[in-house]
Amino acid sequence: MSRMSPLTISSWTLGDQCRFEDRVKAAKEAGYEAIGLRAETYVDALNEGLTDQEILAILEKYQLIVSEVEYIVQWAEAQRSYEQKYKEQLCFHMCRLFKVGHINCGLMEDYSIEYTAQKLKELCQRAGDLIIGVEPMPYSGLPTFDKAYAVVRESGAENAMLILDTWHWVRADQPYRDLTPEEAAKVISIQINDAYERPYATSILRDESMHDRLAPGTGAKDTAGFLKMVKEAGILPKVVGVEVISDAILAKGLAEASHYTFAHTKKVLAEVWPELLP
Repeated sequence: MSRMSPLTISSWTLGDQCRFEDRVKAAKEAGYEAIGLRAETYVDALNEGLTDQEILAILEKYQLIVSEVEYIVQWAEAQRSYEQKYKEQLCFHMCRLFKVGHINCGLMEDYSIEYTAQKLKELCQRAGDLIIGVEPMPYSGLPTFDKAYAVVRESGAENAMLILDTWHWVRADQPYRDLTPEEAAKVISIQINDAYERPYATSILRDESMHDRLAPGTGAKDTAGFLKMVKEAGILPKVVGVEVISDAILAKGLAEASHYTFAHTKKVLAEVWPELLP
């Protein structure tokens, strides 16, 4: 394991059409130290007939861990569906099963900072000792770092923090900048990738996010610059997630997607932050 943060292939990088052991095997053989799992991909593993103990045994077999758990959504709704309530509880269970201390969370609905902060506080109370990592996304109700940080700060919850993702940062048209010590202290984890120079149209920007990202260092948006911003702020991320959601890359197969994204991630980290390398 790397001295600082496990290098992790995020769940969406390997899609949602593979068996659990195939996911783990591809990640390990490429060089990753950990995998991320969404609630959906965990349920898929259960649907294969695997028990929690069998899932843990497969991870042990390949000497890999789960380091990312995602994704709680719709947590600010006044009337939440039972599906979302159950998904939230499932994420709590996954954290305890895999010994992960934080959960990646998003919010598509757009509310005021004050209202959203209150709902975040309530989510954090339900989470107990787990950290809620809020991820700003440009097509969401928390489109920028500034609004997401304001919500986290206003919530007053010690276990409310932030997830920073290269793609979401640059597609929100935010320049890489110095983060204040107060801002940096609220960043729990990062996800890295790259993007084309020209974004999709605003109305379909989420389609680009979910289908057409690039591997770190292979696009026009300076993954190295993003990592420098994080490093210079003094942030020590709990996880470095490689979230390259790409139909074209995944179409080449699990092994190729894993090796390709790992190789380019390793190249960027060697240049900017070699201490994070396995």
